Amino acid sequence: MIDLHCHIDLYKNPKAILERANKFGIYILSVTTTPKAWAGTNQITKKYKRVQTSLGLHPQVAHERHTEIGLFERLIKEVKYVGKIGLDKSQHFKQHFEIQLQVFSKIVAIVENSGGRVMSIHSRNAVPEVLKILNNHPNSGPAILHWFSGSKPQLSQAIDQRCWFSIGPKMLESKKGIELIKMMPFDKLLFETDGPFATSNKGIPYEPVDTLRLPELLSPILQKPATIIKKQILQNFRNLSSYKIRNRFQ
Repeated sequence: MIDLHCHIDLYKNPKAILERANKFGIYILSVTTTPKAWAGTNQITKKYKRVQTSLGLHPQVAHERHTEIGLFERLIKEVKYVGKIGLDKSQHFKQHFEIQLQVFSKIVAIVENSGGRVMSIHSRNAVPEVLKILNNHPNSGPAILHWFSGSKPQLSQAIDQRCWFSIGPKMLESKKGIELIKMMPFDKLLFETDGPFATSNKGIPYEPVDTLRLPELLSPILQKPATIIKKQILQNFRNLSSYKIRNRFQ
């Protein structure tokens, strides 16, 4: 199985999380929140062949860490995946939205100029702005909208722009989340947990092994057998992983 949005470095015991996931053969995209965090997180994960550490700059800290864009640009050649990046116009962060826009626009431009990368993108309360920036950089690479929480019309627009969608157990706890999942193209669905930020109703952080039960949970929602869902998710992951970074001079 796969977990394409997980903050491995922020768990209390990253090694235990990785060992459990490795036991079940789970592929993980270990996202980072700042460029400075990449090296340390990569050091934690590099011994696990099914784990990739992505290069990120979380929109919620963009106003504090925008000076790390230069480091982001220097490190981009080291990675195949970028994330967590994006925009957040929720109540606590909208006061910094202008600098978020500047940072996200710059990052996507860097990604495009570096041959494109698979990107895991945060879009809370800011889907139109995220999609506009992606549209302005058509060669930036496949965009995964993680834990999508926009409106149905916004989802339709994202689908039209050929976005991917990573969904996790937390989305299944709300009626809106379930309705959005039903609308998402089956061949663009991926699994995530967003652990340790996302937690169960008991307050326990989700971790990659929790993706193992998602096919069964999704079966009545998608009206498909769990075996078919698992097969399709893995095929989607293979399709996404086949993305080739362009030579910057092409």
